[in-house]
Amino acid sequence: MIKFGIVGGGWRTEFFLRIARELPEVFEVTGMFVRKQERAEELTKQFGVQTYSTLGELLGTGPDFLITSLSWSSNPVFLRELADRGIPVLSETPPAPTHADLVALTDLIKTGAKIQVAEQYSFQPEHAARITIARSGKLGDVFQAQLSVCHGYHGISLLRRLLDIGFEGAKISARRIPETVVGGPDRNGRPPKEETIQHQSQLIAHLDFGDKHAIFDFVGSMYHSYIRTHRTLVRGTRGEINNREVRYLADFQTPIHYELRRVDMGQTGNLDGYFHQGVLAGEQWAYRNPFPFARLMDDEIAIAACMVGMSEYVQGGPDIYSLAEACQDHYLSILMEESADSGQELVASTQPWA
Repeated sequence: MIKFGIVGGGWRTEFFLRIARELPEVFEVTGMFVRKQERAEELTKQFGVQTYSTLGELLGTGPDFLITSLSWSSNPVFLRELADRGIPVLSETPPAPTHADLVALTDLIKTGAKIQVAEQYSFQPEHAARITIARSGKLGDVFQAQLSVCHGYHGISLLRRLLDIGFEGAKISARRIPETVVGGPDRNGRPPKEETIQHQSQLIAHLDFGDKHAIFDFVGSMYHSYIRTHRTLVRGTRGEINNREVRYLADFQTPIHYELRRVDMGQTGNLDGYFHQGVLAGEQWAYRNPFPFARLMDDEIAIAACMVGMSEYVQGGPDIYSLAEACQDHYLSILMEESADSGQELVASTQPWA
């Protein structure tokens, strides 16, 4: 049983609580530290989880690690306090808001504070399948990735993993394209009437890593939109992945072509329950859901994988997504925004957390 506590009552908090409720044989929430009384009462009523008014009370419940679900400004303060107490932390993204704040966390990395970051996108089923194929050798040397899936540091994290990029420097050029779109659902639900959103902008960036290149493309409404689709393209010397379509050469005369196929149970008369089983790549599984039979959406499956990985990390296992990686991805994201603001190409240099 994995026991964890939560610091904060942010929007993401409910994801962790839903996962624990859906997987009671895997996770136990020992409690929460939530400053705002109204929010604490709301979460207790909805999820039946005990909330505490002090951090010390939460630590007294005996969690294996804590999850911080806090504002950008508050998160680094708590990371430092919990590191001083020797408490392992799975931090929400990003770990700090500005470049200066990221640099200030470097001492936590160098002194070995037990901190990982809950960057979930590479653990989502279809993205995990693409990463597996990209690193299998079937595509040859992967040199390009284009992504229109998620914002900022999330997108950078996926691009780096698809390209197998570490802390290399990069030249970054970015532009914003204004867009007007009919309003759709958002975090607060569906719109009550048709509205047109003004002043939305699409951020497009080129990241030049030398022998590898990435294209980032995102517009804010994509997370909930009915009409803005996600796109992923990965290219190598022997093949490519275009969304769910995979093409590569078995030899120079033999092209292989198949589509990644989601396998979701509970459909067309299947009585096993409604859940995601995995992603097939031809005759082989490119991804298998580690939490079968649980009714979790892809993002929740990925977050649950982060939580299991954190438990293994606390027990001496490998990083799942280190504080250093999180700093790197948000640093590159900050440069994308600055390049779009200035219209200038910017150069990402080696940072102290690398």
